[in-house]
Amino acid sequence: MPVISLPDGSQRHFAEPLSVLDLARSIGTGLAKAALIGRVDGREVDLSFVIDHDATVSIVTDKDPAALAVLRHSCAHLLAMAVKQLYPTAQVTIGPVVEDGFYYDFAYERPFTPDDLQRIEARMRELAAADTPVQRRVLPRDQAVAHFLACGERYKAEIIADIPADQEVSLYRQGDFEDLCRGPHIPSTGHLKAFKLTKVAGAFWRGDQSREQLQRIYGTCWANAKELAAYLQRIEEAQKRDHRKIGRQLELFHLQEEAPGAVFWHPKGWTLWKIIEQYMRDKLDHLGYQEIRTPQIVDRSLWERSGHWQHYRQAMFVTSVDEGSEQESAVRDFVVKPMNCPCHIQVFNQGLRSYRDLPMRLAEFGSCHRYEPSGALHGIMRVRGFTQDDAHIFCTEEQMRSETSAFIELLRAVYADFGFTDILYKLSTRPESRVGSDALWDKAEQALDAALREHDVSFELQPGEGAFYGPKIEFTLRDCLGRLWQCGTIQLDFNLPQRLSAEYVNERGERQTPVMLHRAVLGSFERFIGILIEHYAGWFPLWLAPVQVGVMNITDRQADYARQVQKKCLEAGWRVDLDLRNEKIGLKIREFTLQRVPYLLILGDKELEQGLVSVRTREGEDLGQMSLDALMQRMVAEAASRGR
Repeated sequence: MPVISLPDGSQRHFAEPLSVLDLARSIGTGLAKAALIGRVDGREVDLSFVIDHDATVSIVTDKDPAALAVLRHSCAHLLAMAVKQLYPTAQVTIGPVVEDGFYYDFAYERPFTPDDLQRIEARMRELAAADTPVQRRVLPRDQAVAHFLACGERYKAEIIADIPADQEVSLYRQGDFEDLCRGPHIPSTGHLKAFKLTKVAGAFWRGDQSREQLQRIYGTCWANAKELAAYLQRIEEAQKRDHRKIGRQLELFHLQEEAPGAVFWHPKGWTLWKIIEQYMRDKLDHLGYQEIRTPQIVDRSLWERSGHWQHYRQAMFVTSVDEGSEQESAVRDFVVKPMNCPCHIQVFNQGLRSYRDLPMRLAEFGSCHRYEPSGALHGIMRVRGFTQDDAHIFCTEEQMRSETSAFIELLRAVYADFGFTDILYKLSTRPESRVGSDALWDKAEQALDAALREHDVSFELQPGEGAFYGPKIEFTLRDCLGRLWQCGTIQLDFNLPQRLSAEYVNERGERQTPVMLHRAVLGSFERFIGILIEHYAGWFPLWLAPVQVGVMNITDRQADYARQVQKKCLEAGWRVDLDLRNEKIGLKIREFTLQRVPYLLILGDKELEQGLVSVRTREGEDLGQMSLDALMQRMVAEAASRGR
């Protein structure tokens, strides 16, 4: 007689085992109709799951946050079913849930076209409307392999063959389509009411570039039509804000095939870069960081000692140089540095350090290069050559908490100045395979936990997600469209200082290995600038705008006065463009507006005679005539407010 405890604290007694769906029916027909899956003792299960013991159970409907993942996974199966019906020779592979949607990879003899996507989506709607039941069955592994081979699905059979032989596998069938899946799934296709296919892309089988190339169809799925429409509107807005498009429009940067994954910065874009770099430099100087510069190319031996050569070789750019003579070859391998940490330890290691020197904070705007697969490159968001706002803090175990707390304070202040106040925090703790004693891990995790609590922020715990060499905190910011960008991080490291012989002399005169904190606020300049471009759609706040003031004359009579206004603005430290062309003033205003210049100064005869400027904003607001000093006072106050 199972006793079922419900979320409201009530209990129900049953004379015999029952399914989750039966439980929902006993509560109410409306709940049973809306039910998607169940949650039994915290585990998500199908509605057909039989409860034969005392348990805590909840019924998951589309109002539950967990419903989206189930709907999207089931929609991936619906996609595969539609493709198999329309294109029977296509082979199915995998179809996981991803952020805001799902995808499914197919092997097919020709590329899918936009017309194909429309046809597939239409068939999906027909299949959803049919409200076909979804049924689960379990097979021994070898029998499941034979089943899919008999169906001609060799990719699916290969996946199953990698499962241990003594394990059973679950399959889900809807109509004439059956797929391998752990589940759970919705009870019938009729629950899929709000979905859309979005694009086709290439993918390699199992992510291996040496294997077959597949076609990946992406889609999105939501609980209802209203949420789908809101998402599609966000996507449309995101496309308008595409940093690559705006970067060209505002003449910030460009990319070209001869330098894949590298950025050509134009004067305005480099001005934006320098503003951000100097801002960060001022912050770090104030907090006692010491800025350094380390070599761009370093002998392979350092990367072998650090362990990166063994574990990161595939992402390294390596060049071999013959430094021998004509008689004898002596080839050396040099690595273009993919990260800065081993080089920072070399600086720390110059001279014997004392505990009185700690914490030592070494910062570098370090240029790094990593080989990213060509398919992974994305504008300036994902590149091969990038610059980090990198720093490493060498400290004692006792200093871990205070240094972490100071970093959190710095990060929150920086993000706020750039206009980001919604930050997500994630604390990743020890994995099973790790270095260092449990006592040290205890201290490290407690230090990070205490630092987060000191700032009174809620955070998500990610057990086992830390690196083998230490726990970490990840900081994710939310932009104006609600998109999440993981940028900042602070990582405790017990391993690398030991591998590279970093030591200091403690209070007892003994040599001891310091703890090293890897930390970054922006992550990489390229990616952060891309985020800023999309967040502001190029309408940067005054303090960040590459050009802050546009000065223009109506006729040649005001040309000298316009030059005087430009000079005064430049002397006051503002970034100014001057337009003295013999063009209509309307055209000049339009062009400065398209360039998102915050303040437009229009100079005619009246302004010349009275020593004033006529001011318009890029939003089209006419501020009227005012003195240049009054305008500058307004601009000083606005720039001081930073991102707000």
